[in-house]
Amino acid sequence: MVECSPPLLDSVFGALADPTRRAILQQLGSSPARVTDIAKKFPVSLNAVSKHLIVLERAGLIRREITGRDHVCRLDGQPLAEASAWMREVQNFWERRLDALERHIARKRRRRQ
Repeated sequence: MVECSPPLLDSVFGALADPTRRAILQQLGSSPARVTDIAKKFPVSLNAVSKHLIVLERAGLIRREITGRDHVCRLDGQPLAEASAWMREVQNFWERRLDALERHIARKRRRRQ
């Protein structure tokens, strides 16, 4: 299996579980943005968006740079890449297991005939 610490996976998948946070990540995928600009695109308060950003930061999915009064957020794709690698490994594991089961069933059927 891919080496990825469970706390990292838990925080990444937890952050991705919310549609607002996924939309924020999608927005930041095209370019960095100030917190106030991010908040303008959502029908929730600036405080609510800030809380979503904190969850994304704790998961390592975004980085925040503070310049004066501006807080600029940038997407960090590394945790997504690690989660994706983990999911591919799990998918490959189950595909191999299901292929083996299919071969086993086919052998059993041939023996009965």
